[in-house]
Amino acid sequence: MKLAFCLYKYFPYGGLQRDFLRIAQACSSRGHQVTAYTLSWEGDCPDWLKVVVAPVKAVGGRRVSSPRRYRKFSAWVVQQLTQRPVDTVVGFNKMPGLDVYYCADPCFEYKSRHLRRWWYRLSSRYRHFSRYEQAIFNPGQVVEILMISSVQQALFQRYYGTELSRMTMLPPGISRNRCAPENAAEVRAAFRQEFNLGADDVLLLQIGSGFRTKGLDRSLRGLASLPAELRRRTQLFVIGQDDPTEFKSLASRLGVAQQVTFFSGRDDVPRFLQGADLLVHPAYAENTGTVLLEAVVAGLPVLVTDVCGYAHYIEEADAGRVLASPFSQESLNEKLAKMLLKNKQKWRENGPIFAQKADIYDMPVRAADVIDQVLERKCEIISG
Repeated sequence: MKLAFCLYKYFPYGGLQRDFLRIAQACSSRGHQVTAYTLSWEGDCPDWLKVVVAPVKAVGGRRVSSPRRYRKFSAWVVQQLTQRPVDTVVGFNKMPGLDVYYCADPCFEYKSRHLRRWWYRLSSRYRHFSRYEQAIFNPGQVVEILMISSVQQALFQRYYGTELSRMTMLPPGISRNRCAPENAAEVRAAFRQEFNLGADDVLLLQIGSGFRTKGLDRSLRGLASLPAELRRRTQLFVIGQDDPTEFKSLASRLGVAQQVTFFSGRDDVPRFLQGADLLVHPAYAENTGTVLLEAVVAGLPVLVTDVCGYAHYIEEADAGRVLASPFSQESLNEKLAKMLLKNKQKWRENGPIFAQKADIYDMPVRAADVIDQVLERKCEIISG
């Protein structure tokens, strides 16, 4: 069968983008022909995937606004699929015309009502994103929805009354190469030697594109708040595709600039998970937070805010601490210091034990199952 996978932007190190590629690969392995339609593509393209980039350009020398670009993209996809029909359309961003939607983004209506001023709902930007969300979640729509967060599922049902029968809750899809290897101790030692980390040095790690949303400012303030002796021997490595300028400036104002190192997206994240002492993820909002589970299965303790969809796994695995809402910087500062001073060996051991029994690896396969079910139903309708 022919499948169209629609995504606004692909780059190698985004969580949504990795899910997109793994689901596409699962479908391709079942014999389906997968074509990706996107506004931009960065990085390599596997030989089993055809990529078509939309010719949406700047207008009059100015960049096209996001809502307008997305409308032009949606119209272009319709045109493409009219000329080259496919059997099922799978979307990874909210847009009209989908058969299946992978719900990695949080509920826009909830964010508009609780995280914006009231007048935001009078804007054209609000109307655009609201309309695109309604095209998927309003009752009576036929789009099958792949959910990855029970919290978000409840919000969509609250604001739209979306039929539960159209929603499939997927397990996490952690890659098994994130699990602690048999030679984890050797990997850790080599990593720390490479980055000149002594036995008494402490390494904090924060991973994720979108530094503002991930709460990097909170992590920097936490680092600056540590007791002087502990702060002196603590470093923070930050990995993500984002502009670090404002956060470098904040680190300078806090007096910790020399202890913070920024990296762009990397392919060797498992080495960092083994070499670090604590993953910090004090996000303002996070639909899931795949990196949380990646840290757990690697044996790296985690400090995270409870707004992250996967935060509950930290408690279930007893692999770190979860900061309760409403967020308090003082609470983060206190817990961070206590965690760094505490013997973390038990947390390190609990993660790999949890990894052996938890259902956290099969998301791409389950997603491909739902896509196949949609294909079967459409074939039955066509055959009469």
